[in-house]
Parts: sequence; C-alpha cells; structure tokens
Amino acid sequence: MSSRDAQLLAKEQGVDLVEIAANANPPVVKVIDWGKYQYQKMKEEAKNRKKAREKQSELKQMKIGLKISDNDLNIKVRKMREFLDDGDRVKILIIFRGREMTHKEIGSELLNRVIGLLGEDGIVVEGKPQMNGRNLSVQVRKK
Repeated sequence: MSSRDAQLLAKEQGVDLVEIAANANPPVVKVIDWGKYQYQKMKEEAKNRKKAREKQSELKQMKIGLKISDNDLNIKVRKMREFLDDGDRVKILIIFRGREMTHKEIGSELLNRVIGLLGEDGIVVEGKPQMNGRNLSVQVRKK
C-alpha cells in the first residue's frame, strides 16, 4: 500500500502510523495506537523485571552455638528447610566461644548432624566446611 493510503487509513481510524523496519525495501509500517502500545510495552517490561527478581536466590545465614539443645536445633533446621524450599542458599555457621575452640571436632560433629537432618530433603553441600576465625561454616542449597 502506498504511504499516502496508509496515512489516510491511520487518520480515519484515529490511530498512529509507526515505522517498524526503515531499512527494508519498501519500508515496513504498522497502524497502531501509540499510547496503548507504549503502555503495554511498559507493563511487559515491569513483569519481566519482577520475574527476574523472583528467580534470584539469596544467601541466608543460620548461626548455631555448640551448646544448642535438640529442640532449638530442630527449630533452626525447620527454618533452614523453609529457606531452601524458597530457593535460597543457606550458610550454616557453627560459632565457637571461649575455650570451645580447643574442641573443633565437636563443631564438626554438630555440622554433620545438621547436614544429616537437612539431607533428607535432598540438599547439596557447596564446598567443604571452612574455619573462618571462630566460625566453622558451609553453604548448602536445594538440588
């Protein structure tokens, strides 16, 4: 269709004539309502940004002392499961206070126990446990 006919058609319908591909021979144009098009494009971009934010996983941190009771440990493990189910990674910190540093094997046993309790849900341990100052830490995530 000629450009004059396209302009008349757009004017009759009360919409805009928008050039889509200027380099094509002949140029490609589209008859659309420009305001509506911009609004839909803006909404789609906002939706895509929201989806991108949802997919990012956060790193949650759970601190555990050596003298923790069984019930408190179960509560922390349940909270870690919630984080993992939400798609987040969890950093487990075993904190040594005072003379507890002389018994690092107790901290390793506690960490293995926590991983064993979480292991029923199919988790992956990222790397091996590391000592950082007075903390023994490891990161876990969902398979």
